[in-house]
Amino acid sequence: MAAATPSPTPPGSLKRIVAASLIGTTIEWYDFFLYGSAAALVFNRLFFPESDPLVGTLLSFLTYAVGFAARPLGALVFGHYGDRLGRKKLLVLSLLLMGGATFAIGLLPTHATIGSAAPVLLTVLRLVQGFALGGEWGGAVLLVSEHGDAKRRGFWASWPQTGAPAGQLLATGVLSALTALLSDAAFASWGWRVPFLLSGVLVIVGLWIRLSVDESPVFKAALAAAERRTSEPGAATEKMPLVAVLKHHWRDVLIAMGARMAENISYYVITAFILVYATTQVGLSKQTALNTVLIGSAVHFAVIPLWGALSDRLGRRPVYLIGAVGVGAWMFPFFSLIDRGTFGSLLLAVTVGLVLHGAMYAPQAAFFSEMFATRMRYSGASIGAQFSSVAAGAPAPLVATALLADHGTSTPISLYVMAAALITVVAVVCARETRDRDLGEIEERTASDARVRADA
Repeated sequence: MAAATPSPTPPGSLKRIVAASLIGTTIEWYDFFLYGSAAALVFNRLFFPESDPLVGTLLSFLTYAVGFAARPLGALVFGHYGDRLGRKKLLVLSLLLMGGATFAIGLLPTHATIGSAAPVLLTVLRLVQGFALGGEWGGAVLLVSEHGDAKRRGFWASWPQTGAPAGQLLATGVLSALTALLSDAAFASWGWRVPFLLSGVLVIVGLWIRLSVDESPVFKAALAAAERRTSEPGAATEKMPLVAVLKHHWRDVLIAMGARMAENISYYVITAFILVYATTQVGLSKQTALNTVLIGSAVHFAVIPLWGALSDRLGRRPVYLIGAVGVGAWMFPFFSLIDRGTFGSLLLAVTVGLVLHGAMYAPQAAFFSEMFATRMRYSGASIGAQFSSVAAGAPAPLVATALLADHGTSTPISLYVMAAALITVVAVVCARETRDRDLGEIEERTASDARVRADA
């Protein structure tokens, strides 16, 4: 017997749920960008002094790759329990882990106080951050997707995606204010700790909001249906979510991973590598480059819900393809504008790049959610998103920097992003259109297919 389709969540409750998801993704990206900025400003002196070769090795291993490396593990663990226990419980746990690790970094003694134990502890906390991040995204977008109705799912589910530009704006704004108000000595002594300790305030606010929302009605209906099925005489034991995903949705996992390639790579080239290229290759100041990224991020924040709403009208695939093709085509003009060496040309390059990126990033939440059955949706969406980030986002700035060092020109970097865009285009073209898909219907169809195979 099919489970009844849950009634749409009232608008007031849905807005609270969107806020609960948005605060988590904002903290996620606040922590990410804050750590990266602090590593560039003070961590090299406080935790990784150049006089210690061992610590220098730890620095090269830690500051970038560790957080990404822990994400797939977080996706597996959080996805498994999120599909078994529910979205809300795991989102509360991810928020505590992520915010708690960031707050603890603000309390860490430095290398001058406890020696090499300082970078080791920092590494552990960075691993905890990455682990929590791996589970945060899937739960945040699913909680919104499974509460909203299909007609506006793209719009509502895109709001947790705005956490990336919001987190970047927040982290950079706090650091800029502190560096402006404090002397270099005061900032290095204690000022750098303030942004990390502020994460504790964000966690308290986030917990207050998240604990006030209800569990996904789609998940509760699917859980009840699964319990009825397993109680039937001769019913098969329910498979682990990971096993079920690889059996029923392996194609969707590959599509999600391919769809992430251009989105992930282009974002880090536009927002992270640009700081290297504009300052070392073109000769612009770091503040000029940073200001363009900040303004571009503000525009990025504004357009993401607009792209999400457009995906409700046109479909997920057409909007995603606009972004993938657009980003690939924009790369040569992107670097050409930067090479002009003016603030206006740099701002135009970054802003257009982020607007096009938003066309992929906005519908991604609803698109990935609609690919998977409910009892394996957390696992499927998280695995597809986080495993691809190891191959795409993690090495993107490093690959771009190496290409620039080897060739001395931006042409190979443009081709690199264009190749990623081609992979994404192929993946999205191979995907089914998911707009207007009933999330509960996917669950019932998958269960029905499983029963047919069991009876055969």
